[in-house]
Amino acid sequence: MTIEQRTAVPTDAQIRALHERHAPTEAAFHLVWTHCRIVCEVAEHLLERHGAGLDVALVRAGSLLHDIGVYRLHDAVGRFDRANYVRHGVLGHALLRESGLPETLGRFCSRHTGVGLTRADVLRQRLPLPVADWTPVTEEEVLVMYADKFHSKTTPPTFVTAASYSAAVRRFGADKVARFAALVERFGEPDLEVLARRHGHPVG
Repeated sequence: MTIEQRTAVPTDAQIRALHERHAPTEAAFHLVWTHCRIVCEVAEHLLERHGAGLDVALVRAGSLLHDIGVYRLHDAVGRFDRANYVRHGVLGHALLRESGLPETLGRFCSRHTGVGLTRADVLRQRLPLPVADWTPVTEEEVLVMYADKFHSKTTPPTFVTAASYSAAVRRFGADKVARFAALVERFGEPDLEVLARRHGHPVG
């Protein structure tokens, strides 16, 4: 019986088990699972202030699953294919589809990169992705995509301020800066200092 057959939205325990099943190494599991849990905390914090009408359970599941495709960029001994990192979203979507989860969850994977990748972005940047629109559509997808911007799986992992992310995304165009600024205006910013103390990751 697949997760989809048991319940439309999997439990945290089911999602963790899926991570454990696909993580090639313990280090990869710890990095990705910790990041997904932090993004979930950020999203839930933002939901408290701006989540009226949103599906809380779906946001939580989407947050915990959004980066699961990163595992498919590791080989059997844990070497990471950084050059193809932009593909981790579509790889995650495919992984969840193969695992029997509904498309509503897979879309959190394929539509969270940057502030959304358009068909024009794929063509202009010659990205190794199917030529399509990979932007979030539902309010839940938008919130998870936004929450993801405040934490990075760098070495060491760091929290990212809105100002830092805005500066970093500028190289992809003024439209991306404006898109992110609109999200900041809409959802506000999470308290990164509290999260940094809780998880022991610096604020970059």
